[in-house]
Amino acid sequence: MATPPSATPRIKPPRRLAGTVYRGREGMWSWVLHRITGTAIYFFLLVHILDTSLVRLNPGAYNGVIDTYKTPIMGLGELGLVIAIVYHALNGLRIIAIDFFAWGPKRQRALFIGVIVLWVILIAGFAPRQIANIILEATGHPSA
Repeated sequence: MATPPSATPRIKPPRRLAGTVYRGREGMWSWVLHRITGTAIYFFLLVHILDTSLVRLNPGAYNGVIDTYKTPIMGLGELGLVIAIVYHALNGLRIIAIDFFAWGPKRQRALFIGVIVLWVILIAGFAPRQIANIILEATGHPSA
């Protein structure tokens, strides 16, 4: 006797894991960017401490290092540093909100979007002036 079609068991498709915090959504990308920017800031601080320590060891060497920082390449590096610091700081505030407020985990996506929007606004205020200074340095004009 054949089983009626309504009695055949239905096989459910596998459950998708997309949408959880660390599966390629906003939470994962904010985590990755936070680690990258934190590492970049760490290495900047390491170099900054080393070059500043040259003042006591050899002031002439210190002046030579500081002169190398007045190049267009280093101007782009400064722009990248500010971009990293601003994102890292804003995302740190987002992490605090997620950790300390009951509404934080429920609103982590909106908080991440807020971080990105505020980050873009702040960088848009800084980047044109820095790029203008880089161009002036490259053309040999003194920075304004």
